[in-house]
Formats: sequence, C-alpha cells, structure tokens
Amino acid sequence: MENSMAAGLVFIVMYVVIVSEKVHRTVAAMLGAIMMLLLGILSQEAAVSYIDFNTLGLLVGMMIIVAVTSRTGLFNYIAVLTAKRAKAAPVRLLIYLAFLTAVCSAFLDNVTTVLLMVPVTFGITRKLEVDPLPYLLLQIFASNIGGAATLIGDPPNIMIGSAVQQLTFGAFIDNLAFIASLDLLAVTAVFAAFYRKKLHTRPELQAKVMAMDEKKELKDIRLLKKCLFVLFATILCFFMHSLLHLASSVVALTGAFVLLLLVGEKANFVEHSLDRVEWTTIFFFIGLFVAVGGLVETGVIRSIAGKAIAVTGGNVLQTSLLVLWLSAILSSFLDNIPFVATMIPLIQDMGSLGIADLEPVWWSLALGACLGGNGTIIGASANLIVAGMAAEEGVHISFIRYFKVGFPIMLFTMLLSTVYVYLRYFY
Repeated sequence: MENSMAAGLVFIVMYVVIVSEKVHRTVAAMLGAIMMLLLGILSQEAAVSYIDFNTLGLLVGMMIIVAVTSRTGLFNYIAVLTAKRAKAAPVRLLIYLAFLTAVCSAFLDNVTTVLLMVPVTFGITRKLEVDPLPYLLLQIFASNIGGAATLIGDPPNIMIGSAVQQLTFGAFIDNLAFIASLDLLAVTAVFAAFYRKKLHTRPELQAKVMAMDEKKELKDIRLLKKCLFVLFATILCFFMHSLLHLASSVVALTGAFVLLLLVGEKANFVEHSLDRVEWTTIFFFIGLFVAVGGLVETGVIRSIAGKAIAVTGGNVLQTSLLVLWLSAILSSFLDNIPFVATMIPLIQDMGSLGIADLEPVWWSLALGACLGGNGTIIGASANLIVAGMAAEEGVHISFIRYFKVGFPIMLFTMLLSTVYVYLRYFY
C-alpha cells in the first residue's frame, strides 16, 4: 500500500511538472523514473524490464534512415509534388497530407510514418509560407487514427493480435477500418472548416510552387537509390514481421546500419545521422516507461482497471463501453503500451469467468488505446516524435497548446466510436 501511494504521488508530481513546462519534460520524466528507484518502488532490474527497447530501437533505427535519406532531397521532392497535386492551395494540402499520413500509418507503424512525413510538411509549408502547426497537429491525429485500422498500424493492436490468435490481420481491417476511416473524415472535415479562412498564401508563392520542377530537388541520385532500397526492404520486413518473427526494432536497426554500411565513410554520414537522432525524445521515453512501470509494479493500474471492470458485473455491452472509454482516457495520460499489457490478462480472465463473446471488448480496447493517444502530447509515441522534430525547426508544441486541440478531438472520435461499437455489436 505504501509503495502504491508513493508511486502514485511520484507520477502525479512528475506529470504536474511536465504540464507546467517549468522544467524540460525529459528532465521531469527522468527525475520521476529516478525517484521510483531511490524510493525502492522499483529495483534497477525491474526498471530496465519496463523500458520498451522495441519502441526505442524502432525510433533510433528509423531516425537514422530518415537522417541519411534527407540528404538526397527526397523529402523536398515529395513536398513539391504533393503541393503541385494540391494546386498549392493550403487547405487542400492540409487534407492531402492528412490522408497520406493515415494510409501510411495503417500499413507502417505511426512512428515511422511521422518520421517520414514531418520533413515533407516543413518542406511544403516553408515554400508556401504558411503556419506548419495545423498540418503537424492533423498529421498526429491522422497517424493515430490510421494506426488503429490494422493489426500492424499501432503497438497496442500488435499486442492484442499476438494475445488473441483469432484476431487476424483481416479481422482487424473488417472491424476497425470503417470506424477509423469515419473518424479520419470527420476530424479532417473539422480541421478544414476551422482553418479555411486562417490558412492562406500569396498567389505569387503558389505560382512559384506550381512552376517548380520537383525532379530538381533530388540532389544525389546514387545515394537515393541506396536509401530507397534499404527503406523498401525495411518496410517489406515490417509487413512480414509475423512470418520473419523479428521485432520491429531489429528490422529498423538492421536497415539503419546496413544503410550506413552502404554509404561508407564519406561526408561523415555516421556522425551526422547519430546527431540527428532525437535523444531528448529517447530519454523522455525511457523516463516515462520507468515511471509508468512503477504504477504497474505496485498494482495501481491493475487495481483501477480491475475495479472498473467489476462495476459492469460481466455485462458485455457495459464492459465494452467501459473498456473503450477507460482505455482512451488513461491512454491519453499514460503510455498505452503498459496499459494494454495490463488489460489483456484482465480481459482474458473475463473469458474464464464465463463471458462467451469477448470480441467487442477486444475491439473496444484497440480503439480506445489507439485513439486515446490523441488526447495529450505524451499520449502516443508519434505525438512526441512530431513535437521533437518540430522543436528542431523552431516550432514549439507545448502540452497545453496541444491539449486544447487534442483532447476535444479525442473525445469527438470516441463518441463516434461509441456509437459504432453499439450499432456494430449490440444493436
């Protein structure tokens, strides 16, 4: 009991400090993690076990690939091509980028998607001299929504699919792709309507972009061929991860260092690529994983989830809706990976207690965990990656600034998902 109270207090203080932004969020998260060790809430071995090295390896590997690829001019090429297809109209471009992000997130993980899309976004917005913030925010939402649509789109879905064998790749698409598409359309429409009069550029800039030759943006064709080969091989391995039995981190790191091997020592590629890794974001994740691990280790999360499920008395409809909203709210403020890891055995226990049809509960968990990540800037890995990359470009996305937009968007998509779950499985 004392440990659980201490863990809860440390986490709350850490969270308040992060929200206040009086201290850098990476420093706050690491100090929260260190306090869990100093107070004896976690042993060093336990703390290390709660660090999700798969997520960290994926991040580092893809950041290295993106860093090398950026030197080819590929992202500027895609930026100019996309802008021209959108007729250099800012609102139309907002919509195009959102849909491109969502589709990529459905078949890649959302972290990889935003790592590829953010440089493209800055390339376009600079040329049109428009505020990049609306584009970045909508891409965060689109990446988390798109990731909810398939088995491989987001880590919670991968975890659920691994735990429940009958939930196949096709089953995820059948049950989640429609509501993910509906959520994407609704959120994009809201953004387009809200920013319709706020996003505008000068006609001469539009004409300048339309006159550009995107092929001239490519700087090093030989290097580009190597990057594309490694990138496509890496993406193919992501698709085949269930057959290859390789963690996504292993795939990403293999791709990264094979690429560094192929490009050789010229132009300090190794030093440049490692410098471009968002180490502040990596250490923030480490601190957050350990801090949330303290809540898991002391049973705080399990106690909250267990008591909530007990309230429903085994009613599948009530349990599904409760899991949907509980996972959404908690996934907004905690990392969704340890939360889903805690919920999986609890839901499996419900099956052993005589509840026959648990499928609606599993789909509710997947929707809540994925869409709940849109609620705050620390709700999902993709959010933090975008915030870190934006900071490198001089665009500050604060906790409060994001929360004012992200939390209402999360509630909006959850209301749509609630209606969907009821009509699809219980009407």
